[in-house]
Amino acid sequence: MILSMTGIDISFPGVHALDHVDFTLRRGEIHSVMGENGAGKSTIIKVLTGVYRKDAGTMILDGAPFDPSSPLEARHHGVNSVYQEINLCDNLTVAENIYAGRQKTRLGKINWKEINSGAIEALKRLNISIDVTRLLGTYTVAIKQMVAIARAVDMESKILILDEPTSSLDRPEVEQLFDTIRKLRDEGLSVIFISHFLDQIYELCDRVTVLRNGKLIGEYVLKDFPRLELVSKMVGKEFSDLEKRDRSQQSKEGHEVLLEAKRFGKRRTVKPFDLVIRRGEILGFAGLLGSGRTELANLFFGIDEADSGELLLQNKAVRFKKPSSAIEKYFAFCPEDRKKNGIVYDLSVRENIILALQAKQGIFRYIPLKKQRKIADEFIKVLGVVASSQDVAVGTLSGGNQQKVILARWLLTNPQLLILDEPTRGIDVLAKAEIMNLAMKLCNEGMALVFISSELEEVVRCSDRVVVMRDREKIMEIGGADLSEENIMEAIAAENRMADGA
Repeated sequence: MILSMTGIDISFPGVHALDHVDFTLRRGEIHSVMGENGAGKSTIIKVLTGVYRKDAGTMILDGAPFDPSSPLEARHHGVNSVYQEINLCDNLTVAENIYAGRQKTRLGKINWKEINSGAIEALKRLNISIDVTRLLGTYTVAIKQMVAIARAVDMESKILILDEPTSSLDRPEVEQLFDTIRKLRDEGLSVIFISHFLDQIYELCDRVTVLRNGKLIGEYVLKDFPRLELVSKMVGKEFSDLEKRDRSQQSKEGHEVLLEAKRFGKRRTVKPFDLVIRRGEILGFAGLLGSGRTELANLFFGIDEADSGELLLQNKAVRFKKPSSAIEKYFAFCPEDRKKNGIVYDLSVRENIILALQAKQGIFRYIPLKKQRKIADEFIKVLGVVASSQDVAVGTLSGGNQQKVILARWLLTNPQLLILDEPTRGIDVLAKAEIMNLAMKLCNEGMALVFISSELEEVVRCSDRVVVMRDREKIMEIGGADLSEENIMEAIAAENRMADGA
């Protein structure tokens, strides 16, 4: 055993981030930490690397007490991290990046010959042979990832933490990275591997620790742990508790096709897929965190631009290079992170509601204040927004009421397609019910809805069909009597892809 974390507890205002969590890492193993949003994965890593100080608990590293007060102190003890967004300098050479902050000197001057030869040896350990005197920015993302790992390993690491290292890599680059990680493991290095890609976890890792809502669910040996059980532990639904839902709703197959995607996708973001969205239909998206649900929605709304396939709107090809192009076609998008990408905190409720309509009309067609007030009053009443006045800052409202304000903003544009990405996250039960009921009401009035949620019960209850995503790929669609939490979880966990042409 190289690391023992026992009873780790840490709280922030209003959040019990880790509730007496245990974690054990053995020497020469690759260990994954998994869980959905808010599970505590990032928090436990930040405690280990000295970013956060724990409130309670003990840590033992290589037989000695360990409680780093900063990432620098953690590195001095051999705990190093390589993050998804590589923290290196493109304008420095490969060798300079590997030895940044610890340059070798001779007679008070930097010994470039020794730095370059040391960088070559560090990369050779990973079976990488490149020109270390070239600027790092001239190399691919995969090579930059290897340079970051070489730097960490050269600092005499005992533990290497890899946080989403494959998110921007193609399959051949992933295989090269995995060969490197296995080589380091065989040399005795202990690796903590954080990823949302289920297939990669089973391909690479020896063990997995599952967290949920800041609590330890368990530690498991992956070769003995079925995928369906892993998914069940992560989402909090036991297989035996799941019952098939009788779908009594009328099929929407006869409804007019609003949007059709043909081999639509974006390299390193979402694999090409086929999909049909009909008027009057709620199309649900299910999958674990990082499965590609939000990325797919971003393609539909022009936040990201597709680089393959085509998108047909009422049988006519469209191409959205930016969200304003989608808005012009009466698309609307309520984003997952309402605080970052949805509401404008310092603007009033009224100003937030009319924001999209004003942007659509342009700055030269200003909406008169009297009309703004009338619109705001109408939507506040229809959606049941609780606010002392339409003029109060939207940031003072509860999460549920903020979400209703964002919905009001987009409903005011009279959209034909409304994308709801995690619309019920972080809001109270009553607000959840109101928003879900509104979604179904809009569908019955002919609007097409895309509904994304981590809550399988919500997806099954609301949707006519569900697209199941895994590892940024559409793997199947489920509808009718087959639509159940059990079948969705089985699809997510299945080893063999069951894609229906996507």
